[in-house]
Amino acid sequence: QLQLVESGGGSVQAGDSLRLSCTASGRVYSSSVMAWFRQVPGKDREFVALTRWMRDSTLYADSVKGRFTISRDNALNTVYLQMNDLKPEDTAVYYCAKGSHYATDQPSYTTWGQGTQVTVAS
Repeated sequence: QLQLVESGGGSVQAGDSLRLSCTASGRVYSSSVMAWFRQVPGKDREFVALTRWMRDSTLYADSVKGRFTISRDNALNTVYLQMNDLKPEDTAVYYCAKGSHYATDQPSYTTWGQGTQVTVAS
Protein backbone atom coordinates (compact mmCIF):
# COMPACT_ATOMS: atom_id res chain seq x y z
CA GLN A 1 0.00 0.00 0.00
CA LEU A 2 1.30 3.42 -0.95
CA GLN A 3 2.45 5.61 1.92
CA LEU A 4 3.32 9.31 1.87
CA VAL A 5 5.84 10.84 4.26
CA GLU A 6 6.21 14.60 4.57
CA SER A 7 9.24 16.44 5.89
CA GLY A 8 10.72 19.92 5.94
CA GLY A 9 8.37 21.76 8.26
CA GLY A 10 9.59 24.07 10.96
CA SER A 11 9.39 27.48 12.60
CA VAL A 12 10.46 30.54 10.62
CA GLN A 13 10.04 34.30 10.53
CA ALA A 14 7.74 36.14 8.17
CA GLY A 15 9.43 36.57 4.80
CA ASP A 16 11.50 33.41 5.14
CA SER A 17 11.33 30.33 2.93
CA LEU A 18 10.82 26.63 3.54
CA ARG A 19 10.72 23.60 1.27
CA LEU A 20 8.46 20.71 2.12
CA SER A 21 9.06 17.24 0.72
CA CYS A 22 6.66 14.36 0.29
CA THR A 23 8.13 10.98 -0.57
CA ALA A 24 5.97 8.10 -1.72
CA SER A 25 6.88 4.55 -0.79
CA GLY A 26 5.51 2.37 -3.53
CA ARG A 27 4.40 2.89 -7.06
CA VAL A 28 2.76 6.13 -8.07
CA TYR A 29 0.72 5.54 -11.20
CA SER A 30 1.34 7.89 -14.09
CA SER A 31 -2.24 9.17 -14.01
CA SER A 32 -1.96 10.26 -10.37
CA VAL A 33 -2.31 13.78 -9.09
CA MET A 34 -0.29 14.91 -6.09
CA ALA A 35 -1.42 17.78 -3.91
CA TRP A 36 -0.64 19.76 -0.81
CA PHE A 37 -3.33 20.78 1.65
CA ARG A 38 -3.05 22.62 4.94
CA GLN A 39 -5.10 22.79 8.10
CA VAL A 40 -5.33 25.13 11.04
CA PRO A 41 -6.94 23.85 14.26
CA GLY A 42 -10.68 24.41 14.21
CA LYS A 43 -10.82 24.97 10.45
CA ASP A 44 -11.36 22.77 7.44
CA ARG A 45 -8.39 21.43 5.56
CA GLU A 46 -7.76 23.68 2.56
CA PHE A 47 -6.22 23.10 -0.82
CA VAL A 48 -2.81 24.65 -1.46
CA ALA A 49 -1.39 23.26 -4.72
CA LEU A 50 -1.42 20.24 -7.00
CA THR A 51 0.56 18.73 -9.82
CA ARG A 52 0.01 15.89 -12.21
CA TRP A 53 2.50 13.14 -11.55
CA MET A 54 3.75 12.76 -15.11
CA ARG A 55 2.89 16.12 -16.68
CA ASP A 56 3.86 19.72 -16.05
CA SER A 57 0.40 20.77 -15.03
CA THR A 58 -0.06 22.64 -11.75
CA LEU A 59 -2.74 24.53 -9.90
CA TYR A 60 -2.52 26.85 -6.90
CA ALA A 61 -4.84 28.37 -4.35
CA ASP A 62 -5.11 32.13 -4.82
CA SER A 63 -3.68 32.68 -1.34
CA VAL A 64 -0.33 31.14 -2.28
CA LYS A 65 -0.08 31.93 -5.99
CA GLY A 66 3.21 33.63 -6.80
CA ARG A 67 4.79 32.60 -3.47
CA PHE A 68 4.57 28.79 -3.46
CA THR A 69 5.81 26.39 -6.14
CA ILE A 70 4.94 22.71 -6.38
CA SER A 71 7.34 20.45 -8.21
CA ARG A 72 8.17 16.78 -8.46
CA ASP A 73 11.08 14.43 -8.98
CA ASN A 74 9.64 11.27 -10.45
CA ALA A 75 12.91 9.38 -10.10
CA LEU A 76 12.88 10.03 -6.35
CA ASN A 77 9.10 9.52 -6.00
CA THR A 78 9.00 12.91 -4.33
CA VAL A 79 6.86 16.01 -4.54
CA TYR A 80 8.06 19.34 -3.18
CA LEU A 81 6.41 22.53 -2.03
CA GLN A 82 8.74 25.51 -2.14
CA MET A 83 7.28 28.22 0.05
CA ASN A 84 8.71 31.72 -0.26
CA ASP A 85 7.79 34.98 1.43
CA LEU A 86 5.99 33.11 4.18
CA LYS A 87 3.33 34.93 6.16
CA PRO A 88 1.90 34.25 9.63
CA GLU A 89 -1.36 33.17 7.98
CA ASP A 90 0.56 30.33 6.30
CA THR A 91 0.94 28.72 9.72
CA ALA A 92 -0.70 25.29 9.54
CA VAL A 93 -0.12 21.58 9.36
CA TYR A 94 0.69 20.76 5.75
CA TYR A 95 -0.44 17.47 4.28
CA CYS A 96 0.61 15.71 1.11
CA ALA A 97 -2.05 13.71 -0.73
CA LYS A 98 -2.42 11.47 -3.77
CA GLY A 99 -5.48 11.20 -5.93
CA SER A 100 -6.62 10.27 -9.40
CA HIS A 101 -8.46 13.42 -10.37
CA TYR A 102 -7.29 16.94 -11.15
CA ALA A 103 -9.29 18.37 -8.28
CA THR A 104 -9.00 20.62 -5.26
CA ASP A 105 -11.48 18.90 -2.93
CA GLN A 106 -10.35 16.53 -0.19
CA PRO A 107 -12.56 13.55 -1.17
CA SER A 108 -10.71 13.33 -4.49
CA TYR A 109 -7.57 12.27 -2.64
CA THR A 110 -7.35 8.77 -1.25
CA THR A 111 -3.89 8.64 0.29
CA TRP A 112 -2.60 11.14 2.83
CA GLY A 113 0.60 11.74 4.69
CA GLN A 114 0.83 12.36 8.41
CA GLY A 115 1.39 16.10 8.07
CA THR A 116 4.22 18.46 8.93
CA GLN A 117 3.89 21.63 11.00
CA VAL A 118 4.82 25.00 9.55
CA THR A 119 4.85 27.96 11.94
CA VAL A 120 5.51 31.49 10.73
CA ALA A 121 6.16 34.17 13.32
CA SER A 122 5.48 37.83 12.59
